[in-house]
Amino acid sequence: MNPIHKKVPVLIHEDKPIVESLLILEYIDEVWNTTHPLMPEDTYDRSMARFWAKFVDEKVVVTAFEAMKSEGEEKEVAIVAAKETLELLEKQIEGKKFFGGDEIGYLDLVVGWICLWLPAIEQVGGMKLLDSSTFPSLYQWTQCFVHVPAIHECLPPREKAVDYFQTGLNYLRSLDASKK
Repeated sequence: MNPIHKKVPVLIHEDKPIVESLLILEYIDEVWNTTHPLMPEDTYDRSMARFWAKFVDEKVVVTAFEAMKSEGEEKEVAIVAAKETLELLEKQIEGKKFFGGDEIGYLDLVVGWICLWLPAIEQVGGMKLLDSSTFPSLYQWTQCFVHVPAIHECLPPREKAVDYFQTGLNYLRSLDASKK
């Protein structure tokens, strides 16, 4: 467990905790990158991968959750905001199999939540954010990504993700109701 925030994920390596998903991925790349580096070799490309990872973490995830939990007119505004962030990702993946090119890399792993979590968020929120006609490249990427054996074998059943987000949404709504 993260010694500061008391949450997961945390990687323990040589009895030392490494916390936060993005930092864990970078650590893994630096320590075990002998066969297949996650980060691009080029310095500029590495900085852009970090930029987009932060964008996904701070904007795409946040707007998707906001769209799921909002209601009424606020929901419509939140859906537009979420789709705007997905449009920016669409432009980054156009013409590529993976964000880093022909092989899975750092940014693919950061964006990978879209393959399982986003459909669950859409179902729980009663909306559609990502489809093949609006975001064809991003949708195609999701199909390529989930069919990589190392990824496919690790994905939990979708129902578990739906249950997780439904429980979270119910909890948030109960908090809101108790404030009224």
